[in-house]
Amino acid sequence: MIGYIDKIKEIAKSLLEDGKVDMVIGFRKGTVPMINEPCIARTSAEVDSFVWNSSCGINLANYLTNRKEKIGIVAKGCDSRNIVNHIIENKIKREQLTIIGIPCKGMVDRSKVNQLVAGDIEEVAEKEDAIIISGSDFEKTVKKADVLSVNCSICTHRNPVIFDELVAKEVDEQKDVNRYEDVNKIEAMDSGEKWNYFEDMFKSCVRCYACRNACPLCYCPTCFVDEAKPQWVGKSQEPVDIWTFHFLRAYHCAGRCTDCGSCVRACPMDIDVRLLTKKLEKDCFEMFDWEAGLSVDNRPPLDVFNAGDPDGFIK
Repeated sequence: MIGYIDKIKEIAKSLLEDGKVDMVIGFRKGTVPMINEPCIARTSAEVDSFVWNSSCGINLANYLTNRKEKIGIVAKGCDSRNIVNHIIENKIKREQLTIIGIPCKGMVDRSKVNQLVAGDIEEVAEKEDAIIISGSDFEKTVKKADVLSVNCSICTHRNPVIFDELVAKEVDEQKDVNRYEDVNKIEAMDSGEKWNYFEDMFKSCVRCYACRNACPLCYCPTCFVDEAKPQWVGKSQEPVDIWTFHFLRAYHCAGRCTDCGSCVRACPMDIDVRLLTKKLEKDCFEMFDWEAGLSVDNRPPLDVFNAGDPDGFIK
């Protein structure tokens, strides 16, 4: 994947110089190792700051919401699926976009990498299948596959589902992966075990709302946690308020979440909040044979009525 950057820059510069777009949304090097940051280039010269490697995990679809310009955007598989969501939900028009598709082999999990070394990581270099971590008194090489984000390790849609330009040949999609192993383990617990599991899971939440802010699906004009008339959820650090926020936010993503991992990547407390949306993804797949963001021609199952929908829960 590290070889993609020249093609990304070539396409982005061409789009801007030919006047096909007003801006191109990509990535530039971040101020912290393994966290590249979104970058909007409005001139071909600004494209020179673009980078591409396995630290480009942020979902750039988050920066399309309600924009009016003509936009070029770099899109991995999960980004492209969220772009489809944006188009379906009328947050952007397809004709506004030129999508630069990126066949993706996964993004690294910064937390996993940090656990492998004792000191502060100052530099990270990347080869095709490995990353080299270095600090003031150490250097370590690790296999990229060993430090992938969990959602990337089980991703079965690594190629963009919608694009105008493709920077490289499509990669092989992963097969025979258990996408719901973690969810199955929780489902097998009894009610007491589940209560304890989620109590432990959310005890460190500080309600910073980073998960919501990073999510490319959270674009309500007023979030339910900010609504005052009526007030749907309290502002305290009491477990009931914390749980209400997380569970209701997950339900708002039901049938829409692409498991891009933005929520987990943004969480400063390393809470695996994607387990909630993963459970709902599993339910939608089993009940409706539905995976989010694969086609602009089909709306999510909770967005439409079908007489053949399962209704056992009503009885």
